[in-house]
Amino acid sequence: MKIALINENSQAAKNALIEATLKKVVEPLGHEVHNYGMYSAEDTAQLTYVQIGILSAILLNSGAADLVITGCGTGEGAMLACNSFPGVLCGHVVDPTDAYQFTQVNNGNAIALPFAKGWGWGCELNLQYVFEKLFVEEWGGGYPKERAVPEQRNKKILDEVKKVTHQDMFYILENIDQELLKGAIAGEKFQELFFANCKCDKMAEVIKSKLA
Repeated sequence: MKIALINENSQAAKNALIEATLKKVVEPLGHEVHNYGMYSAEDTAQLTYVQIGILSAILLNSGAADLVITGCGTGEGAMLACNSFPGVLCGHVVDPTDAYQFTQVNNGNAIALPFAKGWGWGCELNLQYVFEKLFVEEWGGGYPKERAVPEQRNKKILDEVKKVTHQDMFYILENIDQELLKGAIAGEKFQELFFANCKCDKMAEVIKSKLA
C-alpha cells in the first residue's frame, strides 16, 4: 500500500515526528510512506487545509496513493476538505478506537487527525497506536462482526451516492481556482513522488499542464 502523508501549515513543524512514527508502524508491514509535506513551517509551498483536500483527491483518484494520512489543528477542516472531492472518503480519527472502527465500518481511504489537540506527553504513543490499529485486520470487515453485512452494504450505497453528488475530478481540476490548485501541487517533492506513482495517464497529463 502506498500511504501519502500530508501536513498543513499550522502543524507543519510536527511532520518529521509524524513521518517517523508512521514509518515505524507500516514499513515492517510492507507499506510505503510518501511524504508530501509540509516539512516545516518555513516551507516555500504553504498548504492550507483546503489544499490538503485538493492534493488528497489528486493522489487518490490518480492511484498515486492508496491511503492518505493527514490532519490539521482539530482534524475537522482537513476531513471536510477531503470529503468535498470525489473518490475520497475521509474519517476523523482521534484515538485508536476511531482508527479501528473507521477501517472496519467505513472502509475509507483517508484519515484526518487533530494534530494540535492533546499534543503533550504520549502524543507519539497515541499516533503509534492509531497507526497500528489501521492495519490489524483487513479493511471493511465490519464492527461488531454481526453488523458486517449491513455496514458493507451501506458503504457501497455511499460510494454510489458520492458518484452522483460530486463532480468529475477532471472537471474540478479545470474549474477550481487555479492559484489554489497550483499551490496544492507546489510542494518540494510533489513532482518526484506523484509522477513516479501516478497510475492514470490522463491525470498525469493534466497535472503536467498545470505545473507548466
